[in-house]
Amino acid sequence: MSEHRREARQRVFLKGRIVFNNGSSSLDCLVRDMSPTGARLVMSEATTLPDAFDLYIPQKDRTYRATLRWRREDGIGVTFEAPARAGTAPASPDPAATDASVTLLLKRISELETENAALRRLLASMAQSSDSASAA
Repeated sequence: MSEHRREARQRVFLKGRIVFNNGSSSLDCLVRDMSPTGARLVMSEATTLPDAFDLYIPQKDRTYRATLRWRREDGIGVTFEAPARAGTAPASPDPAATDASVTLLLKRISELETENAALRRLLASMAQSSDSASAA
């Protein structure tokens, strides 16, 4: 595969959040390769993305304005339009969008709490099975 990048990308393993629709829509992603001018992102599901969006990387406390350059089964490639902005807020959404985001966030927290409880039950049952198997 030929190299089309201006700068070499470093392999990274960072959590990211793709934010679009004036902050009212967002998706989690994983940043796998990154340079000052772009990145390769991996998402857990196939989804339609706009041509441009904000990419927030909490670990770096930076937001990048990203442009979609390519898409494959294993991820997407983006270039950064401008230097990263410090801070957690990618854009200032309108109040209605903020309410929708909070509602979606609360729903996601509830889903994760339910999943966490199910995983705890599974671990407990596996530990119990292990204990009874080792006692026999």
